[in-house]
Amino acid sequence: MTPAEQLHAGIAALGLTLSDGAERQLLAYLDLLAKWNRTYNLTAVRKADEMVTHHLLDSLAVLPRLEKSVPAIRRLVDVGSGAGVPGLVLAIVRPELEVASIEASQKKTAFQQQTKIELGLSNVSIHCARSEAINETFDAAISRAFASLADFVRYAGHLSQRLLAMKGQYPADEVAALPAGWRLASSHDLSVPGLDAQRHLLVLEKT
Repeated sequence: MTPAEQLHAGIAALGLTLSDGAERQLLAYLDLLAKWNRTYNLTAVRKADEMVTHHLLDSLAVLPRLEKSVPAIRRLVDVGSGAGVPGLVLAIVRPELEVASIEASQKKTAFQQQTKIELGLSNVSIHCARSEAINETFDAAISRAFASLADFVRYAGHLSQRLLAMKGQYPADEVAALPAGWRLASSHDLSVPGLDAQRHLLVLEKT
């Protein structure tokens, strides 16, 4: 199965409706990532099929939950975005979503800037900074594989009253250790096509 076929099948399995243009842009993003990765080591995932699963489909798996959020999420910030996952992926498939990407690594933000230019992502702003230095507020903040929920609150709690944590196994100990003033509003099991591993989206809210 080619990466394009794998992506198309995965999108269908997730029950998502994307334009043909969005699928082409996702594959263009993947090509750019593979090209840059050979020089700058942006991600440990190097095989094309694993990039589709671990980067594209893993990001898209949260989209149905984001689109059901009340109140609606129109401005989203991706904290510690790395090579743009999930922020750039979500921005590609939903042009009406304003996405801010925060990443402290210069080589990773340089890749994101090039991706923004080549794919014409006018709905994306990229910040080479630590999250503590950003003073804007957003409808929600999202992060994948952040150190801990407590750290996510500590470093991103000023950006939004709603934090979306993408995790592998359900982190019961981290939930129990949430800082005062924050609560677990909901937890969702995610199924990522082609990925035989647990995935969860935890929604934290300020009390």
